[in-house]
Amino acid sequence: MRPSIVVIGAGPRGTGFLERLAANAPEQYADLPLDIHLVDPHPPGGGRIWRREQSPLLWMNSMAEDVTMFTDDTVEQQGPVRPGPTLAEWAGLDGQTFPSRQQQGAYLRWVYEEAVAALPPTVTVHEHRATAVRVGGPRAGRQRVWLEGRTEPLTADLVVLTLGHLDAGLDDEQRELADFARRHTLLHLPPDFTADSDLDGLPAAEPVIVRGFGLAFIDLMVLLTEGRGGRYENGEYVPSGREPVLYVGSRRGVPYHSKIGYGPQGERPPLPRFFGPAQVGALLGGPVDFRRDVWPLVDKELGYAHYHRLFTAHPERTAVNWPDFEEKYAAAQPGSPELHTLVAASVPDPADRLDLEALDHPLDGVRFGSYDALQDGLRGYITADLDRRHDPAHSEDLAVFLGLLSVYGQLIRLGEIGGWWHGFFNYLASGPPGPRLRQLLALSRAGIVRFLGAGITVEADEKRGIFRAGSASVPGEWIEARALVEARLPEPSLERTRSPLLRALYADGAAATPTGLLSVDPEDGRVLDRSGRPHPRRFALGPHTAARASGAFTRPRTGGPAFAQNDATARTALALLRDLSCQSRLTA
Repeated sequence: MRPSIVVIGAGPRGTGFLERLAANAPEQYADLPLDIHLVDPHPPGGGRIWRREQSPLLWMNSMAEDVTMFTDDTVEQQGPVRPGPTLAEWAGLDGQTFPSRQQQGAYLRWVYEEAVAALPPTVTVHEHRATAVRVGGPRAGRQRVWLEGRTEPLTADLVVLTLGHLDAGLDDEQRELADFARRHTLLHLPPDFTADSDLDGLPAAEPVIVRGFGLAFIDLMVLLTEGRGGRYENGEYVPSGREPVLYVGSRRGVPYHSKIGYGPQGERPPLPRFFGPAQVGALLGGPVDFRRDVWPLVDKELGYAHYHRLFTAHPERTAVNWPDFEEKYAAAQPGSPELHTLVAASVPDPADRLDLEALDHPLDGVRFGSYDALQDGLRGYITADLDRRHDPAHSEDLAVFLGLLSVYGQLIRLGEIGGWWHGFFNYLASGPPGPRLRQLLALSRAGIVRFLGAGITVEADEKRGIFRAGSASVPGEWIEARALVEARLPEPSLERTRSPLLRALYADGAAATPTGLLSVDPEDGRVLDRSGRPHPRRFALGPHTAARASGAFTRPRTGGPAFAQNDATARTALALLRDLSCQSRLTA
């Protein structure tokens, strides 16, 4: 029986894992035979999220030059570097443009085909356009993978789950809202991938309450405006008449920060500095409280990135020289009064100081007398954000972005550290392209989008049979609507996932983090059981695991923690398969 491996999930993570298998096979596996079974109901390469069959209006939120599927010498891996083109280089695009998801899907398909072609001739890839529903088999024996609609399972020596983002069932609040909507003939769209949501039921010209102001909202905004025939002319929006009126709010009350609109310039901050392998190593092995143990170090690390850039690139806005500041900054305890005093004395303008708590709560304590005043206030906030994020005079913002990437790479070693960090990272570092926020401003001026503010509250008015929304930004004011859209991705959870495969895995004893992610060994991706014991033949990579990386794709020359994970898992898998193949030959 030929050695075999089943890879469940053929999107970017499955494709990246396959690329690392191909890169490592000559050294790790020689010319031994191997069958690779790739299971996904969607085409390999793009998978579900990056499939070609979606609206061409939907963009990536990364510039074409910032997307690569190939390793370089900045990745800390044991396997060989196999360089390859960025999306911009492959597609011949202006590197500063934001490609469509269809274009990214085409790139991913090409990467997949290149990876398959690079495998040794003794390795055969079998594609299965199906959904995996269950994995079984003894710890020390071959695994069985059942596919939907098929009676006979695939058998394999190893299984790797690269499932990507997950659908989820409704939580208690969403279930109550859905029940309320059914009773009163209203429309409620729960958290989902916007491109897969059925938006046809949202009526033209009627109010729609939207809870969520991140990237899912941006997709919703696009599909309900340009997607319904509207257009932009000279920076203004020309409606088609088919658009609903979107009343949008969230916890923060503002959209994610714009993507930075300029490239790296000058010296990069030397990272990691205060949150690196030594600091993470000191935290391993014991209970870790993110806010108490980790956040002060992260805060100091990001502050170091910010001030390094400010002092070296914009010294006219500082009051002391960099060596003196750096020495005192290094000596001060994270979050201490001494550190705050040092920054205040060294950086005269408060606007040049990094205050992460203020960034996370931009509307805290801000009250508006009316919804009209709130619209003016938020348009001013968004305009100021766009101006700053596209002005190299504030290049310390780019340094903080690089600091966030460095921090994320270190945090992977700690496993799951709670949901707050991931949300904060996305808000600060993974926001929409600048042109999308300019469109948002145009839609606001046209009255198609109305801002609700921060601390949004949604109520189901049983007596009147309608949804109501208010916020802390305009106390006492409420908006009523017959439609409510939850503009955010489903929360990953093994207990509520709609994946029968993961539900069965959890029922069979796989461990979950407190936030519901699949627990894995961060070193090689082995699935852990509830006693912390790694499964010898099951692995998992991607955002459904406790070792999730900072994003779907990696910027060139930024270390690529996801690449390192793929490489480590591929090398472990190949070593196990090689040993199993040798054992079977000896006993044959």
